[in-house]
Amino acid sequence: MTRPTADGVHARRTASPRLLFAMVSLGVFAASLDLFVVNVAMPDLVREFAQRDLGALSWVLNGYAIVYAALLVPAGRTADLLGRRRSFVVGMLLFTAASAACALAPSVGLLVLARLVQAAGAAMLTPASLGLVLPAFAPAARGGVIAAWSAVGAVGAATGPVLGGALTEVSWRLIFAVNLPLGLAAAVFAARRVPETRPEGGGRLPDLLGSLLVMVGVAGVVLAIVQGRPWGWTSGGVVASAVVGVLALASAVVRSTRHPEPALDVALLRVPSLAVAVAAATVFFTGFAAMLIAGVLFLTGVWGHSVLRAGAEMSVGPALAVVGAVAASRLGPRYGAGRVGAAGAVVVAVGLSTYPLLVTATPAYTRTFLPGQVLTGLGVGLALPAFTSLAVAAAPPARFATAIGLSTAFRQVGSALGVAVFVAVLGTPGPGQAVAAFGTAWHVMAVCVLAAAVLLATARRTAPATAPATAPVTAPATVSEPAGEADPVRVVADPAT
Repeated sequence: MTRPTADGVHARRTASPRLLFAMVSLGVFAASLDLFVVNVAMPDLVREFAQRDLGALSWVLNGYAIVYAALLVPAGRTADLLGRRRSFVVGMLLFTAASAACALAPSVGLLVLARLVQAAGAAMLTPASLGLVLPAFAPAARGGVIAAWSAVGAVGAATGPVLGGALTEVSWRLIFAVNLPLGLAAAVFAARRVPETRPEGGGRLPDLLGSLLVMVGVAGVVLAIVQGRPWGWTSGGVVASAVVGVLALASAVVRSTRHPEPALDVALLRVPSLAVAVAAATVFFTGFAAMLIAGVLFLTGVWGHSVLRAGAEMSVGPALAVVGAVAASRLGPRYGAGRVGAAGAVVVAVGLSTYPLLVTATPAYTRTFLPGQVLTGLGVGLALPAFTSLAVAAAPPARFATAIGLSTAFRQVGSALGVAVFVAVLGTPGPGQAVAAFGTAWHVMAVCVLAAAVLLATARRTAPATAPATAPVTAPATVSEPAGEADPVRVVADPAT
């Protein structure tokens, strides 16, 4: 909608910052909802497609995570260069169309393919969403905005298990169809009510070949982990996949040091606070992603609960994550995002450790499973905002979307590795061995999360570093909140008005 200005030119009617945040967050909510809903639907996918090999179906999750991770950094940089609103709208529409394709997929192969396209859309909309919102708020309020943006994902997680369980009682295909109204509403709102923003100055588009190398590298490593048991850890296929993956990742790193718009922003990674945030996010989400799929499979596979019941039981943790995220938004500015995030990660690790200590083959949800849900939920809520806060604090405002994309990309790398490691550790347990196999997996998750806690605890003590002159990035004096300068972006008139 437009309104006439004094000179008769029609200008876009801009939404208030709060409404802008609420509507743009629909895209983030849909992407988060979709990820958690798919976890709940895994048992139904196994039955629908008669797939006894969990490794094959894990690509419904891992394919999404790998493409998402590889494209987030170039998508963030593209949003900074070509316009954040444009990237958000295009990404939202692509995500929505791919969701429809997922809902109609007649086979595992086509479902995985549709998920790859869905991931590309999610990669475009995620960094652009926060990049659109942050400039609308005063610098002092941005720490709270980041925590609220992170909490949106927690709300999606809380809604996902319950909604997913209810929908899969009818058909797992509905879990993708639910994205259509959310995606269309967010895209239409952004196209009509959000002004275009982009940094002053020009620049080149990001390196797509480097992004492809990242994608191939992560896929190769994940394939080797997932197929280690069925193919044999020393088999030619596993060794070849691992070698190709490592070589592709090494090539991507080398290429990123030389390319003017690299797939991996090495200049930003030289800022200590962001490097710590990226490393912590990778190991944290390795444990986090494994935790999500493990809970659903244990409740449905070992205890024999229905998907609907398992979804309700799994919703306790994500619901409490919202509480933790709200607390983090208030504690972070006072004590530092790194310290609050580290405390949250420790709580998650303690919660994960309760599962192998308490659960048995006999169902007893309240006494054995619920304590872990409560602790991991609160801990996740405390920890999640820290990763984004540290990343944004390390970047100048004109590169918010790039930093967000970089941080989120490594989250997805960790998620892909987490699902792969879980599949490899769990294997195919024999009769009476399932509880012990899940217990081992939960211990591995706890170790990953504790490693993240150690990294986050050092973030506040990490001295800022100046990036090379070729890519002038500076770190602020504190990493508990984003940079305190106004966002040097310009509002661009809509050519259609």
